[in-house]
Amino acid sequence: MYRLAASADVLVQNFRPGVVERLGIGEDDIRCHAPKLVYVSVSGFGAKGPYVHKPVYDPIVQAVSGLASVQGGADDLRPRLVRTIVPDKVTALTASQAITAALLARERAGEGQHVTLSMLDAMLQFLWSSDMGGQTFIGRTVPQQRAAAFNDLIYSTADGHMAVSVMTDTQWAGLTRALEQPEWLEDPRFSNPALRDQNFDDRVSLTQAVLNTNSNAHWLQRLDAEGVSCAPVLTRGELIEHPQVQATEMIVHGEHPVAGAVRQARHAAQFGATPASIRTPAPGLGQQTDEILTELGLGKTEIADLRAAGIAGETD
Repeated sequence: MYRLAASADVLVQNFRPGVVERLGIGEDDIRCHAPKLVYVSVSGFGAKGPYVHKPVYDPIVQAVSGLASVQGGADDLRPRLVRTIVPDKVTALTASQAITAALLARERAGEGQHVTLSMLDAMLQFLWSSDMGGQTFIGRTVPQQRAAAFNDLIYSTADGHMAVSVMTDTQWAGLTRALEQPEWLEDPRFSNPALRDQNFDDRVSLTQAVLNTNSNAHWLQRLDAEGVSCAPVLTRGELIEHPQVQATEMIVHGEHPVAGAVRQARHAAQFGATPASIRTPAPGLGQQTDEILTELGLGKTEIADLRAAGIAGETD
């Protein structure tokens, strides 16, 4: 491990706090062998506090971070999990951004550093600007999150579902024209964005009743013509074939040596000077062990000894 670290730019570990120190590969242990290394420690709840000892998975962080309560819709309603691993993914994205920043700092100052990140911290940062606004101002009573309709901005139509989002007075006027409901402009409940938010359930109910009368295609054309933000709700299968996804060539095809023909999402960020591409499939377990150990200067006998001792696993 010391030899691997000495030749690496970044080391990432996500054991519970204290484990790497017991193994002799903590940040202090590694630093003397790799002074310029960016050492990244990711944990569930951080290095101190009553939850440090807990094994942590995505649903646990959804619960503690407030995300499950946000998804439930109100403080007095049943919390709900988001059905994809949001904390896992947000933590990974936060870590990758932090690693990039640490590498840039190393280029400028010539020094490595220890980056620590918890899943809970990543989620609090992620949620604060949009869902924790009521907790911002110290000294004020924290309001209870009021209930909102579960079809929040997702509406059914005669043949499917669609999202419609109206934020400005101009968009609200466009909605009333597209839905042929001019009297809504004179309704005092909806005369400005703040009142439309306060009367959210009434606004959604009226909009839903009209959208039920015709198809997705009909309303998408009408709303788009009036400058109202709208889009169809796509299933996972429909998404792959959608014209917008095909136009951006976001889904790429390749050949996997075991699985055969596969498709996957390309890199989202596109670099003008250094284009990113998916050159090879992810390696199988142990597939590149010999290659990596050879790069470190180990001979065939040493590698065989590591395998015999159970330190290096068998290749697939």
